[in-house]
Amino acid sequence: MPSPRSAVGEAAARRDPFVAWPGWPHLRTTALLSLANTLWFLAVYGGMDALTARRSLRVPIHCAAELRIPFIPAMTAFYMSLYLMFALAPFVLRTRREIRAFILTLAVAILCGGVGFLLIPAELAFAPPREADLGAWAGLFHLADTLNLTYNLVPSLHVTFAAVCASVLGAHASTAGKVLLWTWAVLIAASTVLIHQHYLLDVATGWMLAVVAVRFVYRRLASNP
Repeated sequence: MPSPRSAVGEAAARRDPFVAWPGWPHLRTTALLSLANTLWFLAVYGGMDALTARRSLRVPIHCAAELRIPFIPAMTAFYMSLYLMFALAPFVLRTRREIRAFILTLAVAILCGGVGFLLIPAELAFAPPREADLGAWAGLFHLADTLNLTYNLVPSLHVTFAAVCASVLGAHASTAGKVLLWTWAVLIAASTVLIHQHYLLDVATGWMLAVVAVRFVYRRLASNP
């Protein structure tokens, strides 16, 4: 009869790798679902931004102290690294049920975010950064700034997406992997404030939305055959 220590070792050896090639059919399925979700995102995110631009109402959501938060252009790298998290997903979530649950969770979060943007029309009060302050990060920052649009602040979907990715992908990772993923998500969340794209309220509500979405959408869908 094997000892408990050897049994644990055998179980660890049988554990699926965190990242592995999922096969072309799975990647095609992921690409199609991702395309549909991207169109959904553009409709909701872009639509709410265009609608708010035509409204006169603006809701103040920041305190004066937040305007003194330093601008750190290098944090743009972490801000844009969210897309690497998305790219990692099909190599970790290698069943159709998991990848469908993941993308549907993001879709539900987008809908909830759209409701927030509609109910709380807000606008950034940070002064635009000077081109000289951007340095080598100018091109990447301008891309991030363009993608972020203007009025979609509460909740921060950037934070929501990062936290959803860390939670869902982290379920397949070792302890060290979980720490790495959550540290990554925290840095992405911090970057939204440190490159003056969001306020602290946006970050908090975005994180809470991720917790709710993973608990009530992803876990139910992923466990339902």
